[in-house]
Amino acid sequence: MEKSPQTAAAAAEVAAQFRSLVSAEDVESIKQAQHLILGRLQDSNAVLTHFNEYSEQCFAEVSSDLASKARLLKSMKDDLDHIFMKLRSMKSRLATTYPDAFPDGATAKTMDQRPDLETPLE
Repeated sequence: MEKSPQTAAAAAEVAAQFRSLVSAEDVESIKQAQHLILGRLQDSNAVLTHFNEYSEQCFAEVSSDLASKARLLKSMKDDLDHIFMKLRSMKSRLATTYPDAFPDGATAKTMDQRPDLETPLE
């Protein structure tokens, strides 16, 4: 596709008009600002990459320890639940075997005084 001389002249005129809208100093200052911003973004990217690598390393170090502590807490909770269940059954057997050992209503009050750990605190 060939350009006619009129088209080439019109294109040159339009380009010259665009160049005259913005001065060369303004274009150069915009380029410098963009270059400065690019450098800052690259620095920020490098810092964030380093932070992510460090965080990943720290997480790898503590994750196994955290998992073992969570398992320990779960087993402790299960053990305590079992102990309290046994205590409740002992108290109910004692209350049925020796009804006068506990005053009326005292067994219901003392049956289970531990807090319910499943409900959120207010």
